[in-house]
Amino acid sequence: MATMNISLSEAMKSWVDERSRTQRYGNAGDYVCDLIRRDQERVAKMAHMQSMIDEALASKEGQRTPEEIESAALTRLAELK
Repeated sequence: MATMNISLSEAMKSWVDERSRTQRYGNAGDYVCDLIRRDQERVAKMAHMQSMIDEALASKEGQRTPEEIESAALTRLAELK
């Protein structure tokens, strides 16, 4: 496993230490790794959504109104959070 040193403000270090102690993490590194994994998942979902949008725009076909599309997009975005 690779090692990376980072600098944090005292407030951020305290936050990480507290989360590590009070959550299911064995140490600060486990907490940071979990944050990175969650960010990777979020970015992958957003990229997938963007590819679906690009595909739909390229097809120039559709049966839904702009309002229906917006509503569906907002619902899916809420699911990503």
